[in-house]
Amino acid sequence: MTYSTKDIPAEGLSACWKSPSNIALIKYWGKLGGQLPANASLSITLSNAYTVTRVAASRLDTPGSGPEAEFRFEGELNLPFSSRINTFLKSVASHFQYLPDVKLSIESGNSFPHSAGIASSASGMSALALCLCALEAQFQDKEAGAPGFYEKASSIARLGSGSACRSVYGGITVWGRHHDVPGSSDEYAVPLHFDPHPLFSGLRDAILIVDPGEKKVSSSVGHGLMNGHPFAESRFAQAGRNLSELLVALKSGDWQVFARIVENEALSLHAMMLASDPWFILMHPNTLLIINKTEEFRKQTGAKVCFTLDAGPNIHLLYPEEETERIASLIKSLKLYCFNEKVIEDSVGEGPKQLTCR
Repeated sequence: MTYSTKDIPAEGLSACWKSPSNIALIKYWGKLGGQLPANASLSITLSNAYTVTRVAASRLDTPGSGPEAEFRFEGELNLPFSSRINTFLKSVASHFQYLPDVKLSIESGNSFPHSAGIASSASGMSALALCLCALEAQFQDKEAGAPGFYEKASSIARLGSGSACRSVYGGITVWGRHHDVPGSSDEYAVPLHFDPHPLFSGLRDAILIVDPGEKKVSSSVGHGLMNGHPFAESRFAQAGRNLSELLVALKSGDWQVFARIVENEALSLHAMMLASDPWFILMHPNTLLIINKTEEFRKQTGAKVCFTLDAGPNIHLLYPEEETERIASLIKSLKLYCFNEKVIEDSVGEGPKQLTCR
């Protein structure tokens, strides 16, 4: 379908989406060309950690010279991020016929503090991708959410941040081609193809903030260190096996297998960084204390609880909803090892939502 800038009303068009962050249980670590993953990953979409983004599109005086964008984060003009967003928009302009003819005003904000230790790229880039696709749907006189909408939004989000492609769906999501996941693709994420056991449907995530600062090494640099890594191929094969086994545990409700694989994946990610050249130690002393005390608590009480980490020092404690009361005492004891005793309570969420623009 074609259009012209005359299709843009004088007051412009706008779209607004709320999109959550996610935490990977099977880790994606290592890229192929074109922002494609070296191994399939699986994540849970969170509920309380999200970004709200509004994008307003207006006509450019010189059609075809765009896209142009002005970016505001929590009300403040952010020139460095505006530059990054403009670079991203130019890279995806071929996917949206309208982009070269518009100027975009982008306003964004997070539900969590910028220094909370939660990576906002997944929620931020997925929210932006959903807005871009929603604007395209308006040009095409379609509803956001029509067939192919979320696949395209996931693919566009991936080009901005790999993990962002998993945030366009709620619940449990898989990104990367895998023989045990029908319809899986390296180009976009897909929702889990079955309903998980009730034990996992209300999964809770307590995020223990050991250090709220920026990561010692960026994700891009970390992924790049897998090129030529002596253990890369073994790691990619391990991730594939772990994903197959985790799918069985999610279906059957086997917590012990779930916990073993999730923790193995987290520690394997950090092992890759330890064995990289140059090497990086991303955990802090208190990270190790929390891990050890969590293991002690589990052995003493038999509680269903496990941990995972991203490429940083902060700990995610995962546990079923039925364990909430018992795990509360563990979390209380672990606050002593967190920055300003900071803990963010979250849970598996329903995914992004389109909001009414104001």
